Amino acid sequence: MRRTLGLLFLSVVLLASACGGTKRATPTPTASAAASPQVSPTATPTESVYAHIAPADMNPAIANVTPRVYVPNSMSNTVDVIDPSTMKIVDHFKVGKLPQHVTPSWDMKTLYVDNDLGDSLTPIDPATGKRGTDIPVIDPYNLYFTPDGKYAIVVAERFQLLYFRDPHTWRTIKTVRIDHRGPNHLDFSPDGRYLLISCEFSGYVVKVDLQRLEVVDSVHVGGKPADVRISPDGTAFFVANEFRDGVSVIDPDAMKETHFIKTGRGAHGFVVSRDGTKLYVTNRSGGSVSVIDMAARTSVAKWETGGSPDMGGVSADGTRLWVSNRYGGSVMAVDTSDGHVVATIYVGAGPHGVCVFPQPGRFSLGHTGNYR
Repeated sequence: MRRTLGLLFLSVVLLASACGGTKRATPTPTASAAASPQVSPTATPTESVYAHIAPADMNPAIANVTPRVYVPNSMSNTVDVIDPSTMKIVDHFKVGKLPQHVTPSWDMKTLYVDNDLGDSLTPIDPATGKRGTDIPVIDPYNLYFTPDGKYAIVVAERFQLLYFRDPHTWRTIKTVRIDHRGPNHLDFSPDGRYLLISCEFSGYVVKVDLQRLEVVDSVHVGGKPADVRISPDGTAFFVANEFRDGVSVIDPDAMKETHFIKTGRGAHGFVVSRDGTKLYVTNRSGGSVSVIDMAARTSVAKWETGGSPDMGGVSADGTRLWVSNRYGGSVMAVDTSDGHVVATIYVGAGPHGVCVFPQPGRFSLGHTGNYR
C-alpha cells in the first residue's frame, strides 16, 4: 500500500509540474500576521551567517512555545503534529490541496502551510497549535521572507513566477518571471541584496537582485537542482542536485560552479547543523543522509537511514534531525551524533516539508525553517 501511495504521489507531483500553462484568477489578498520590527540581516565581516542559531539564541517571543514537529501530508491534504518528547502524533487536521511545506513567518509568530494546488496558505498559531482562516495565494509551492522582513516571496513553481508580497496584507508588490522551468528553493546573500534560486526541471540556478526585484544572472549546473543554502562565510551557495547525486558549490559573484561534492543518490534537501558548520544532505533516492563540512567543502559522514529522506529540520538543542520519508508515509528522527534512526512515526500519505518548531534565530527566512 505504501509503495502504491508513493507512486501515486509522484504522479501527482509530475502532473502538477506539467500544468504551468493553466490560467487562474488572481485571488483577493487577506490580512495576516504582521512582521515584527525589522532586524538588520547583515553579518559582520568576521561573523558566520549562522552565528545566531545556537541553542542559547532562542527568540524570547517564542521561547515558551511547546516544541512540535509539523508534517504536511501532500497526498492526504492534512497536517500531522508530533510531540518530539513522546514521538506521538498529538494533532491532525485538514488543509488545502497538496500541502508542500510548513513555513515559519519572518517574526516566527505564525506558521504557514503552503497549499500548492489549493492556492492558499493555512496559518497556524504555534503558541496554541490552532489553525486559522486560509489566505488566498496563487500556487504557493514554497514560501520565503527577505532578510529584512520587507517581502514575503511566494514561489509559484508551475507558473515560473516569484510573487513579492506584503507580509502584512499579502498584496502583491511585484511579480518576477523566471525563464527556466521549475523555480523551487532559494537562499539569500548575507546582506540581503540578492537571492539564488534553483530551477529543478531545467538545471539552472538563477540570481535575483532584491533592490531592483529582477533577474540579473544565471548558471547552468545540469541535472535536477533542488535545495539551496549559503555557506557560513557567505562566499558560496550549496545547491543539492538529485540527478547528479551530490551538491554544487556556486560562486555567486562569478555565477559558476567551483566544486562538486558527491553525497548519495537523489541529493535533495538541506538542514544546517545547530553549530552552523555542517550541512545535512538528504539523499532521497539512496535512503541516506550525508554530512558536509561547509568550510572544507567535503562530505565527512554518511548515515544509512533507509526510506526516502526529504525535507526537515533540526531540534533546538541540535541532537535530533527530523526528516520526512517522502514515499514511505512516515517521519524519521535521526540522532545527529552518529546518524542512527531514533524513531519512525507513521503519518499521512506523501509527507514533505517538515517543520521543527521552535528553533533559535533572530528571524526566519522561510521554507521549513532557515534561520539567521
